[in-house]
Amino acid sequence: MDLTLLRTFVMVHRAGSFTRAAALLGLSQPAVTSQIRTLERQLGRPLFLRRARGVTPTAIGDELAHRAAPHLDALVEIAEAELDEESGVRTLHLAGPPEFTSVRALPALTPLVAQGLALRSSFFTGAEEALEGLAAGHHDLAIATARPRGGLLAATALCDEEHVLVAAPRWAGRLGPGALRHKGPVVLEQLPVVEVHESLPLVSRYWAAVFESRPALAGTVVVPDLRAVLECTAAGAGLAVLPRYLCERALERGEVVALLDPPVPPLRTYFLAVRTGTLSLPHIARAHEWLLRAAADW
Repeated sequence: MDLTLLRTFVMVHRAGSFTRAAALLGLSQPAVTSQIRTLERQLGRPLFLRRARGVTPTAIGDELAHRAAPHLDALVEIAEAELDEESGVRTLHLAGPPEFTSVRALPALTPLVAQGLALRSSFFTGAEEALEGLAAGHHDLAIATARPRGGLLAATALCDEEHVLVAAPRWAGRLGPGALRHKGPVVLEQLPVVEVHESLPLVSRYWAAVFESRPALAGTVVVPDLRAVLECTAAGAGLAVLPRYLCERALERGEVVALLDPPVPPLRTYFLAVRTGTLSLPHIARAHEWLLRAAADW
């Protein structure tokens, strides 16, 4: 069986679309369609069901993907290993959210550099994009806020991230200590908001968990990086919901204050994902173990 056909098949299976697989492979969509039809004729069975949006694998397609994908990944790894041997290092490609990856994951992995590991990182604000890149073979490890579905990716819970409602001290002083206890979100919704997106993803999640409601708010300052959100909040731009690991020092220094201390703080879980079978590769397994060990103290 032609390995090129298998490689295209696995990419379509992972991407869930001929169009997306073609883009990832650098081929035209007709070329991908032709290769899949050739493979289906060779096997005598359909591998995908065509849908309005993408394709769905048949039972035979799923079985073939689970059998073939680890071996194809291993062949790619062998080819990459030969390149790494020429330079004397092994390269790990890590994907994840920009703030968490920068502040937590990359510093935790840097001791492995002295052991011959080279690091390459890609930042994604959405879990879906990072996991798609992992499935397509662009990354070795991905940190995501959603557990991947299906059997081609495997994930382990890495850590929980506590969210804190914060503002500059002057805003807390204006609100007064008793106002939040008696009026809750009504008072808070008088403040400007600093967020990473117009949809207010962090504030909305916090309101749902703590107040069991939707916020009657709009973003005043919207910046696509939580570190910028922290700086704007400390400068007095308004309230924000931030992960505690990111704003802990600012809280300790009094640059921002926590507006609420709910009995059960909102949490978000991070997952460490790999392609199934790739933990047999020493440099990926070592980085995977290193991150899980470091996360015990996060």
